[in-house]
Amino acid sequence: MSLKRFLLVRVGRLISYPIRRQLRQFEVACQNPEAVQSELLFRILRTQQATAFGRDHGFGSVATVADYRKSVPVAPYEYVSPYIDRVQKGETSALLAAKRVHLFALTSGTTASRKLIPVTDDYLAAYKRGWNMWGVKMYRDNRGRKVAMRPIVQMVGDPEEFRTEAGIPCGNLSGYTAMVQKRLIRRMYAVPYITGKIKDPKARYYVALRCSIARNVSQFMAANPSTLVQFARALDAEKEHLLRDLRDGTLRADLDIPPEIRAHITRGLGRDAALAAKLGVVAEKAGRLLPTDVWPVEGTVINTWTGGSMGPYLRQLPQYFGEPPIRDLGLLASEGRMTIPFQDATPGGVLDIWSHYFEFIPEGEIDSQQPTVLGAHEIVEGKSYYLIPTTAYGLYRYHISDLVRVTGFFGRTPVVEFLGKGHRFANMTGEKLSEYHVTKAIDAVARRSAQPVTAYSLAPVWDERQPYYGLFLEESDAADVSRLKQFLADFDRQLGEENIEYAAKREGGRLGPVRAVLIPNGTWAAWDRTRLAQTGGSPEQYKHPCLIGDLTFRDTMTALREVAPG
Repeated sequence: MSLKRFLLVRVGRLISYPIRRQLRQFEVACQNPEAVQSELLFRILRTQQATAFGRDHGFGSVATVADYRKSVPVAPYEYVSPYIDRVQKGETSALLAAKRVHLFALTSGTTASRKLIPVTDDYLAAYKRGWNMWGVKMYRDNRGRKVAMRPIVQMVGDPEEFRTEAGIPCGNLSGYTAMVQKRLIRRMYAVPYITGKIKDPKARYYVALRCSIARNVSQFMAANPSTLVQFARALDAEKEHLLRDLRDGTLRADLDIPPEIRAHITRGLGRDAALAAKLGVVAEKAGRLLPTDVWPVEGTVINTWTGGSMGPYLRQLPQYFGEPPIRDLGLLASEGRMTIPFQDATPGGVLDIWSHYFEFIPEGEIDSQQPTVLGAHEIVEGKSYYLIPTTAYGLYRYHISDLVRVTGFFGRTPVVEFLGKGHRFANMTGEKLSEYHVTKAIDAVARRSAQPVTAYSLAPVWDERQPYYGLFLEESDAADVSRLKQFLADFDRQLGEENIEYAAKREGGRLGPVRAVLIPNGTWAAWDRTRLAQTGGSPEQYKHPCLIGDLTFRDTMTALREVAPG
């Protein structure tokens, strides 16, 4: 071990000591989740009782969990949105006891529009604590790979897309937290946070590769593994440019990068002619350049989501990265971290019972007027539930639409894995498309087109190179193929307007354009009758699903042919 490496490891151990102590305390707390959760709930209510939301919902008189459930309904973002609107204008006390909102973290808009989640000191403390415990456990479990205090590849978003009326920035949480990290920790990230402001997908991936190729990278971190697949493909596609830039210490001039960001990035770039030559020999001999050629697999770890719909991309990672350990990042979103995975190769994570108060509704009861509501200490292994968090920063009994399954227990605290966004969502590469987005886009395009759409459903279709969404239409709706092609092109663009994440994945090439999948006439009526018979519902209340999130749906239908947009 070199002296520099020895000193870095010693510094890392010194920095991590209080986190390791904290992790031991959390492990003890997991033996009694009911008491920990109850104490947390009432601490939140006491702290927030003087806010407008707290007064409107009688926080001051809540004495039991049952009282709390009577005072506040289980509800989506729209319920708290009026209070958040007031915070945006500077009236912080409408929702928060905190004096300052550092940022509004923007979600990707899985329902009607993007949500704004207030990031306060309490938010950042919980977020940092969860990441720290996750990181220490991951490093400890992979000690033999010597990944500690070595560079990390992570691409982040724009920390400030716009500001509210009161001047509060609104942007990507990962970009913001990367920006405010201590200098020592920030130096561990190979890709500067400022790259989050690069809008062009090709330029973003190229810059990430250029900043990383000469570093002794230990971790590849991305919420969605499709990002890592795209990163690896870009490495091979751009190898000649990358090796030339590495040799000369440059950054290719034809990339769409704002001048001030280019100047910032190029200041930190060095030249390494020897490494460029070495990798050039590898690329010429093999006819390709993969991450395993640049960063040896025995010294790396992949950190990414492994649950829900991530399977197709996870299956592609070995051909690019080999088979290093994979540690799930946990169930986390702009709304906060919900779980902390403590093992490799599993999407299951321990509930973060220190940060949020959790309730659970059984999967089959989510649409019930009076569903069963359970605490963290009451849920059962093997069962699936909708997760309902209460946070210290203004989200109360929040219906985030996350469906989870209990896979075990850590002490007496549940370990849960993310299954998906319920039956109303589809998500292949992080687009998190909702039925609302689909119906709104169809309606908008149908008003501008004579294309008939008798009955339809949109569903994801997996393709190894470029997955896409299929609009399942009956054959009679395709009488005019040229008109249908134009309709599909307009619908694809409209989906991007309704859901910016869909637009980003289309622009970045992770998703292909929507195609029409034509099925025999009468299929939808028969399908609806069968589904209604299976569910036992009434015909008057039955709603045909306009979005089906099942990746295998196409295999269950008789597809006559497909039509691509014109």
